[in-house]
Amino acid sequence: MEIYDTIIIGSGAGGLAAAICLAKAGQKVLVLEQHYVPGGWCHSFHLNGQRFSPGVHYIGLLDEGQSTNNLYKGLGIANDLVFFRMNKNAYEHCHLGEHIIDMPSGLDNLYQTLAIQFPKEKKNLKKYLDLVKKVSDEVQLIPKMKTFWDHVTIPFRTKHMGKYGLFSLKKVIDWHIKDPLLKGVLNIQCGDHGLPPSRASFPVHCVLMYHYFQGGFYPMGGGAGIVKGMTNAFKRHGGELRVSQHVKQILIENKSAVGVELTDGRKIFSKRVISNADPTNTYLNLVGKENISEKLFKKLSKTKYSVTSLILFLTLDMDVKKAGLDSGNIWSFRDADIDTMYDELKGRNLLEGDDFPAVFISCTTLKDPISFNGRYHSFEAVTFIEYDSFKEFDLVNNDDTGEYENRKKIIINKFLNNVEKVIPGAKNCIIQAELGTPKTNKYYIKTTNGNVYGTEKTFNQVGPFSFKNKSEIANLYLCGASTLSHGVGGAAHSGVETAAQILNLKSDELLKDHENQELRIYDAEDALTWPPWIHQKIDDRKRRFKEINLTQDEIISSHHHH
Repeated sequence: MEIYDTIIIGSGAGGLAAAICLAKAGQKVLVLEQHYVPGGWCHSFHLNGQRFSPGVHYIGLLDEGQSTNNLYKGLGIANDLVFFRMNKNAYEHCHLGEHIIDMPSGLDNLYQTLAIQFPKEKKNLKKYLDLVKKVSDEVQLIPKMKTFWDHVTIPFRTKHMGKYGLFSLKKVIDWHIKDPLLKGVLNIQCGDHGLPPSRASFPVHCVLMYHYFQGGFYPMGGGAGIVKGMTNAFKRHGGELRVSQHVKQILIENKSAVGVELTDGRKIFSKRVISNADPTNTYLNLVGKENISEKLFKKLSKTKYSVTSLILFLTLDMDVKKAGLDSGNIWSFRDADIDTMYDELKGRNLLEGDDFPAVFISCTTLKDPISFNGRYHSFEAVTFIEYDSFKEFDLVNNDDTGEYENRKKIIINKFLNNVEKVIPGAKNCIIQAELGTPKTNKYYIKTTNGNVYGTEKTFNQVGPFSFKNKSEIANLYLCGASTLSHGVGGAAHSGVETAAQILNLKSDELLKDHENQELRIYDAEDALTWPPWIHQKIDDRKRRFKEINLTQDEIISSHHHH
């Protein structure tokens, strides 16, 4: 009989972070992953030699002394990771209708750049950006205030949070900013939590903007680069990871989690279980309604999950730098009215119209120069949809695969029309274009309704109202995007928090040991700053690509001769 200290279901950023912390503390830890590769939303995959990372597009706060940097050092994985700093002058390109406005990294730079373009809003912009920073600082203070006197003084120390904490992003930005285009730019990152300004909690959006104020970074190796760093550290500490393991249920005895049963009937026992699956999957599918309280069941039935997505995985044979592209993200929106675009998502028939009202475009081969073979550039283009509008689309699938493929073609063509607007000529240079749908999300990541950010981050589902890391069932814990916060950093922090509660420590204590850890960061736009080994890797890749293509060309030309 196998007995572990802790079994972790799911190997996303949260599950792996918890796994590392517990294994490092001497626990015998087993991580079970249903996909054939670990990583959840952080995993990468290859299509015809081109790498794609469906869930990792940029990460913030990676500079020395900042929270994501400290997180990776504290987990003991910083030495294994390399990041590229995205275009400092424009890590976000905002295409709003006919207007293109760039967001540079650095709060002062952002202010200066936007103040020049919106001179009338100069004073208001300063006030608004200062408020965003203050509220974000205050939100981060709250977990650190644990004693009675802290609670008494919270309203005074977090006066901005107290004043604006209950309002939507739309309300607060409308009080400060009048220019609709500037509002569009400041709200462009709503895509990173998937809520329109009218429904987004202002403090959540503040924390998100703060996360990227110093710019965006992309991992070498894509999402898989981070996963590899995490799984290696976990194994170094004696942890065990198994893939293609389908958990059927969490075993509950006397109201306490005692292990798991797999779909093949095998049982594995443990002193506790951590679920990195979302709360609905965890409590309704794995624990079972009969084992949870009426209160929790009520909460689950009211819980709303974030949007789901369509993702185009695209490879082009063209010099996209000549077309003006760089390592910055592109947010291409029909106009600056973000709320209306989100409304359109709801009742929309996916097959209507020539393109999507809003897409996010990320060029991996410019963000991670090592992945570029000298010729082909790869992209992920993402648009959000409501799961219900996809259900209609999906109904044909069972009886008629031809019709399903047909519908996918229509969607791919709509995406390509969006891409063509941003990269003229792209349509004539396509090497491959594959579509990921909510069905794909459900299959590989097993999220409720294919959601991409866990629970919706509306006011009544965050902070004190979010799902707790420690569940009401003894020895059962949760981590991941529906607990503390979403995103690659947020999910990893949630895993550390869960481990801290199990080990009866504060999460800072778990992360304080930086044992000679250093995070290497290079500038994606400036090859002169790269060390020789990066140039070497790029040369090798280009050479291999040429060799493969030469042989193919020779084969083709020899066929022509005969």
